[in-house]
Amino acid sequence: MPLKMNDIAKMANVSRSAVSLALNGKSGISNETRKKIFKIIDENGYTPLRKRKKGGLRRLAVLDLILISNKQGIMNRNYASLPFFDNLVANLTQNVAGFGGKIQITTIAIENLKTQINSIKKSVKAAIVLATDLNREQVEFINTALQNVVFLDTYYEEIDADFVSINNEQGAYLAGKYISQKGYKNIGYVASNKPISNFLFRRKGFRKVLHEVNLKVAPEHVYSADPTLLAPTGELTQHKLKALPEALFCEDDYMALRFIKEFRKHGIKVPKDIAIMGFDDISEDTMIMPELTTIHVPITQMVNQAVTQILGQAANKDWQAQKTLISTRLVKRQSL
Repeated sequence: MPLKMNDIAKMANVSRSAVSLALNGKSGISNETRKKIFKIIDENGYTPLRKRKKGGLRRLAVLDLILISNKQGIMNRNYASLPFFDNLVANLTQNVAGFGGKIQITTIAIENLKTQINSIKKSVKAAIVLATDLNREQVEFINTALQNVVFLDTYYEEIDADFVSINNEQGAYLAGKYISQKGYKNIGYVASNKPISNFLFRRKGFRKVLHEVNLKVAPEHVYSADPTLLAPTGELTQHKLKALPEALFCEDDYMALRFIKEFRKHGIKVPKDIAIMGFDDISEDTMIMPELTTIHVPITQMVNQAVTQILGQAANKDWQAQKTLISTRLVKRQSL
């Protein structure tokens, strides 16, 4: 006798609706329950009484994670060591395993983007693209070439595509608000030397709050730095060290941690002599003294949302593009 949905529910000690949610890749059950259901299915077999709609979940036995590497960007040769990447892969693998699928990772060099996307587009049924370094034209090309795709960690309002990103503008606004509420007037800004969209949104949010509280960043207190390096690289010359601001906001934690190390080397104390704040809430933030005040990025929630949207695309031929911005939160520590 073929296994039926009711049989699966009894064997897993769950409701029939829970089995239905698992089979259709919908939310409403835990990953643990989802895994238990698919373990029973794998061990005993299951054939649905009704044929699934074309484009349904079973097409997502494999979900492609496409990484666009860029020697000049965030996703450079060191990207695999970045905390964001490590957390992304771990969370995505766990999530996809929950509905019986697996992750296939493909890395594409940005200079060969069109050629390599064209070479895989027939085999890719659904993909999440880590699009941190992609510009508008590149996103539009991939969105046209691939049949089911969600772009993660970037956002373009005018493109009719699925995006999941944090609300960078809101996060930087939170940072600026907190710095001003702490009473700092003479504020500095460390900007990424890689002008990707995430950092541009952060600048917009920070400028907005400074305008509201009638403050400005003096030109001599604007610094440019690589956003992916942890070791000090000498951005702080003796000339700049002579006229420091009271507080410093860095567009990511790597820059903030690097500046703390650089200040320590010159005998400048944080936060007594200068306060510092970052953005991302990476694990290294609590491995330095003082621990870094920062903005938390909810990676798990981003991954869950991206998977929800890609499942929606694959299962629903009438799916409308969805742009999701996930809010950040302030993490108060000792550096500010």
